[in-house]
Amino acid sequence: MRSLGRLAFLLRLQGDLAGARPLAERALEIGEEALGPEHPGTAASLANLANQLLAQGDFLGARPLHERALAIREKMLGPEHPATAGSLNDIARLLQDQGNLAAARPLYDRALAIHEKVLGTEHMNTHRVRRNFATLLLASGNASQALALGEAALAAHQKVPGPTHPWTKDSARVTADALVALNRGEEAAALRERFGLATQ
Repeated sequence: MRSLGRLAFLLRLQGDLAGARPLAERALEIGEEALGPEHPGTAASLANLANQLLAQGDFLGARPLHERALAIREKMLGPEHPATAGSLNDIARLLQDQGNLAAARPLYDRALAIHEKVLGTEHMNTHRVRRNFATLLLASGNASQALALGEAALAAHQKVPGPTHPWTKDSARVTADALVALNRGEEAAALRERFGLATQ
């Protein structure tokens, strides 16, 4: 099950969405049969398949899978577990992508609070939520707040997982976008050049 899930994830990263989906679906089937419908491992497979569907633009198919994963994690792991925070972050991203910023914001708030409490303020996953939250703030017109979160995430991600990691580039991208929104275009251009990001 885990091997199938990891392979599906790898194929998705490589852009092979058609090849990844059946593997993610099979991993979920095995998880439900072997572990049961409410096991945390099943929740991980649900989240993996939901992200697969999102990559293919299937928001309606992804949402109930993410919501089911959240329900399992809250019940089996607790409301303040990092995996629960991961599901909250996933659902917030989905809602944001659908344009529902008001519904996404409290989920980011809760996910960030959990990560800060359980993992610490400097954990890379905590900063991943900060980066995602920054994109919502920017979309909501709060460029100054977005810049503060983006810069914090970028500084941390440069250390772990490193300057070339996709998470670091994502943090650099939202930071640059916030700088542009604040009429600091030269700084944004320098930042994009530094991290090899396309200019906008």
